[in-house]
Amino acid sequence: ISPAASRLGGAEMQKTISPRGWALMSVLALIWGGSFLANRIALEQVGVLTTVAFRVGVSGLVLWLWSLTRGLKVPPLRRFIAVSFGMGVVNNIIPFTLIVWGQQHIESGLAAILNASTAIFTVLLAAAIHADEKLTPARIFGTVVGFVGVAIAIGIEALAHFDLTSLGQLAILGASVAYAVSAVFARVAFKGIRAEVSAAGMLSASAVIMIPLALWTDGLPDAGWTPETWGALCYLALFSSALAYMIYYNVLEAAGAGNMSLVTLMVAPVAIIFGAIVYNEKLAAAEFAGFGLLVVGLLIVDGRLRPRRRVKN
Repeated sequence: ISPAASRLGGAEMQKTISPRGWALMSVLALIWGGSFLANRIALEQVGVLTTVAFRVGVSGLVLWLWSLTRGLKVPPLRRFIAVSFGMGVVNNIIPFTLIVWGQQHIESGLAAILNASTAIFTVLLAAAIHADEKLTPARIFGTVVGFVGVAIAIGIEALAHFDLTSLGQLAILGASVAYAVSAVFARVAFKGIRAEVSAAGMLSASAVIMIPLALWTDGLPDAGWTPETWGALCYLALFSSALAYMIYYNVLEAAGAGNMSLVTLMVAPVAIIFGAIVYNEKLAAAEFAGFGLLVVGLLIVDGRLRPRRRVKN
């Protein structure tokens, strides 16, 4: 999941989500929710770095073809290349790799729950860097509630042991932090550049780094991959990255940046359902309770849960 251009609140006016906006957000949640299942399927035959390399390489190529055929303007190359590599590392390579690696050791549903913490980290980093996104008392309270939810979902006892399960959970949280960093700096990095071109630059720069790393660590791809594996890889590249980026920016236009945090909440239930159907994954009650608290925290941060003021007669 890649929220590089979204942020919570800020100085923006809150928009009402239209039926079209809800429809686009629902489609995006279905696509990104399926990415956790696709990761798990791919990992049965494909290495972590090869999975990421295939995703960024194919999706970058598709987005460049889309951008060039539509005649979208490419900015001056020197700065654009530098920014693309920087954002590609933070927004694609680090989070994609950590999520795929983490899913080797935890359920896809739990991975999606922990990934929803991206919005919480974004609020904290944005407040530290951008003057127009300061922490209000409501945001501080919502952030605390959200972190409590994350802690409950992880389980304190899991962190005490630091086995592969707990490391997998920490990897997903690390991906969330990377997404938050990219979300904060994307406001400046890609200012004035069309979204499709920005995404194409990030993904292709990521591919330049990831393809040699994948060949070095995993070797040449196996021509004997099953159709299910090929399907999962193509889903990650064509749907979860290329198509998702294009839908994502339509969501921004239709619903506004302040509403984008709701997508991460919509993704988790989809991933949980897909994991339960295909792999019979079962999450503990504490993990669902933690997700519930995280939802409450994000709604408080985003201003949708506010105490009602008493009206004096």
